[in-house]
Parts: sequence; C-alpha cells; structure tokens
Amino acid sequence: MEPVFGYRVKEYSGAVKRYCQTLDLKDNPELIAEYRRRHSEGEAWQEIIDGIREVGILEMEIYLLGNRLFMIVETPLDFDWEEAMARLATLPRQQEWEDYMSEFQQAAPGASSDEKWRLMERIFHLY
Repeated sequence: MEPVFGYRVKEYSGAVKRYCQTLDLKDNPELIAEYRRRHSEGEAWQEIIDGIREVGILEMEIYLLGNRLFMIVETPLDFDWEEAMARLATLPRQQEWEDYMSEFQQAAPGASSDEKWRLMERIFHLY
C-alpha cells in the first residue's frame, strides 16, 4: 500500500479536545494485515461505531507504523474521558469487539479498550 501524506481534518465551530493514545500489535505481518482489514470501511461493527459516537467522541483516527498503533480522538471541551470510557465498556458488543481484536494486540486478555490503549503525554505543540 502506498503511503498517503496529509489528511483533511473536520472543522468544528468551536474548540475541541484531543486525546492521543498508543497500542502495540503482535509483531506478525499476517496478524497486522488482518487487524487492518477488520478496521477497513465496512468491516468495523456498526454497534462499535455507534457506541463511540454515543459516549461523545466526535472523531477517531488510527494510524499504523510497523506494529505500533497511534489513535487520535477528538471530543467536545466538556468531555470527561474516564466517565466516557466507563460507559463505553458497558455498551452492546463492546467487550465482544475487544475480545475479537485482542488476538492481534499486546494486551491482557479480557482488557477493556481503556486498559489496552495508553494515553500519551503531549510534550510539544506549535499553534
């Protein structure tokens, strides 16, 4: 797959919060290819997409380099991360999706999304 350089971002009428997270996949090209396929358009379960929106997440992007995943999550300014992640874990099929994805991820079996994905600290910004 040829790399794409530059991605359009959605514009909002006001400021948003951004969260960045990382997670490592098992270092196996076949597993990584299948993980990519399961996240392709039309393959991610609609209940999961609906749940992400239901807890207040506006946008979510996942990037891949080797076996390292990087996720960007944009939310309204009043978004409460811990409350939203606790609620997300209770939504229909969410744990089933986590279990479905766990065979690819370097994470404990049965872990929630919030337990697998690690929030990153921003150390620089340029506005």
